[in-house]
Amino acid sequence: MLRFAEEIMLLLLDDKGRTFADVPITSLKYALAGAVLMDLALENRIDTDQERLFVIDSTPLEDDLLDPTLARIVQSAEVHDARYWLEQTVPHTVDIRERSLARLLERGILRQEDDRFLWVFQTRRYPIIDDQTVREVKLRIMGVLLSDEIPDLRDIVLISLSDTCSIFKHLLSNRELKGVAQRIKQIRRMDLIGREVSKAVWDIESSLAVAMWPMH
Repeated sequence: MLRFAEEIMLLLLDDKGRTFADVPITSLKYALAGAVLMDLALENRIDTDQERLFVIDSTPLEDDLLDPTLARIVQSAEVHDARYWLEQTVPHTVDIRERSLARLLERGILRQEDDRFLWVFQTRRYPIIDDQTVREVKLRIMGVLLSDEIPDLRDIVLISLSDTCSIFKHLLSNRELKGVAQRIKQIRRMDLIGREVSKAVWDIESSLAVAMWPMH
């Protein structure tokens, strides 16, 4: 089974193996940080309530995507809330992204290609080899969005994180997106860490907007 960060990276790739250029970097960082925390929660290593995120099992998972974050939480002398650990994990999301892509390459889901621009600069692409894996992830999401059934926790998390990255505007037409907007909003309210990710991104975007607003 893929980890949430791996699924997000798959959904971010266009048909040429490039990440969508207009995906907000800040949103992606918070989504990847939230993805790792949610996988730790589903592995029964951490739990959360409205005021704190705490360890319930400090045993490493032997998973290079999750164990570094678990170790930082275990080693903390104090208990903090989910927002705090999101902020602490964000600086490590470049590594999370690279590990996720490396694992997808190892599984044979992606391949790596390096393109040269003006014979000097290299751009990296990750064309999809295993289309079935990507289709299954997308179909799972769409099945939830187009139904009234209560989704399972994995689907709640993936939809919340995908919406944070604005992934749905690439997967759906404007008309389709409007049709499921309320459903997405409903699902996002079901997950505490997902709500904290959304709130963190909203707070940052609001702060930037205020900073850029012309002074009179």
